[in-house]
Amino acid sequence: MTALHELTATGMADAVRARQVSPTELVEHHLARIEALDPGIGAFITVTPERARAAARDAERRLAAGDPAPLLGVPTAIKDLNLTAGVRTTFGSAAMADHVPAVDDHVVTALATAGTISLGKTSTPEFGFPCYTDNDLVGPTRCPWDTTRLAGGSSGGAAAAVALGMLPFAQGSDGGGSIRIPAGINGLVGIKPARGRVSSAPLGAEITGLGVQGPLARTVRDAAAMLDAMAGPVVGDPTWAPPPATSFLAAADRPAGPLRIARYRDSGMPGAQLSTEVGTAFEEASALLVDLGHEVVDLPSAPLTEEVLAAFEVVWSLTGATLPVPEDQVHLLRPLTRYLRDRGLALSAGQAMEALTALRVFSRRFLQATAPYDVLLAPVCTDTPRPLGWFDHDGDGAADFERQKRYAAFTALYNVTGQPAVSVPLHWTADGLPVGTMLVGRPADELTLVALAAQLEVARPWAHRHPPGW
Repeated sequence: MTALHELTATGMADAVRARQVSPTELVEHHLARIEALDPGIGAFITVTPERARAAARDAERRLAAGDPAPLLGVPTAIKDLNLTAGVRTTFGSAAMADHVPAVDDHVVTALATAGTISLGKTSTPEFGFPCYTDNDLVGPTRCPWDTTRLAGGSSGGAAAAVALGMLPFAQGSDGGGSIRIPAGINGLVGIKPARGRVSSAPLGAEITGLGVQGPLARTVRDAAAMLDAMAGPVVGDPTWAPPPATSFLAAADRPAGPLRIARYRDSGMPGAQLSTEVGTAFEEASALLVDLGHEVVDLPSAPLTEEVLAAFEVVWSLTGATLPVPEDQVHLLRPLTRYLRDRGLALSAGQAMEALTALRVFSRRFLQATAPYDVLLAPVCTDTPRPLGWFDHDGDGAADFERQKRYAAFTALYNVTGQPAVSVPLHWTADGLPVGTMLVGRPADELTLVALAAQLEVARPWAHRHPPGW
């Protein structure tokens, strides 16, 4: 019999409906994998076995009562940047190690309503700032394909857990690439939805508009099914995306194209250079899209300018100025967080508003300039997964930030514009490391991205690839 973790998330849901496996069996199997595999990976900050077992029993009652929830009994986990009532939410910070919220984020409730069962809280870097996952609570999250390397961030714990079969899929969040970067590093599908697609209720404190919630999964269909469960507005949301014409899961079965796709390999970030492997992955993806009947053209110029980069850095620092950390706990913050906090606190109101305005103006102009294209094609990162300590080895927060800018040079642009984007694993290096490719859709058009990603998955399958220890 196929081991339970070999099933896709949608396959697990089908098996539960067919009474071939119970939610309790799924939960116990994946809890056992976490216990066996996570000590060498660092994917979880908190595991909640008793809550998961209780949820599994409840799922069995729901099943007996005919509950139509589409993902009933399927295990998942929640990123430790998201509030979970009664379960500690640390934000990856030693300063928040004992923080236990009284409320759930809406996305947590939505996933539970869809029938998923959370096994715990996945690791994240401190307050989600870096593009790699390391914190003072559990240490670095390692890439399962090579444990001397970082799993990416800030949804690195979620990605590592899915890649190694501790979970079939997982919730993540993305404010500058934090779903797409770890998806690319770990050989997964990661969807950054359009701004307003998934509600940030009940608090909705992301005033910059950069952050969104989305799925990480091993297949396009699983990612689409999780996005269906997460998506939808809540009264009071400041931004909302128009409802899709079909479910995202249905889009995985529809034809894709032919599409007009504009590609670029120069982000405009000073000092950012593609490694040979990433360049090869980009060219292979371009050729595959042409083979599938799409028109692929070069974007006329690099999208980023010095002005928009400066404005983004100001806006990114703004979040650091509002961290919920008491003054007597600031000394517990890591160097990068302190750097961004100090930078944010030094800003005037005028500087903050000017930067926010500059990003809005840039977004409008960029969307107008790229309107002739159905999809944009770009790398996710400029290099393969980085070794442990590569970003922060010198303890200098400013230098850490500069290294991240050159490494993650492509992703944050689409948090600024609010466009949906997906990372797909189309290339593996000679030594077995995944390299992700990014596809970007028109505003609020996740359906086209899902259809195109599914077409690519059929043409160049990846779900059969597993890291050592699988």
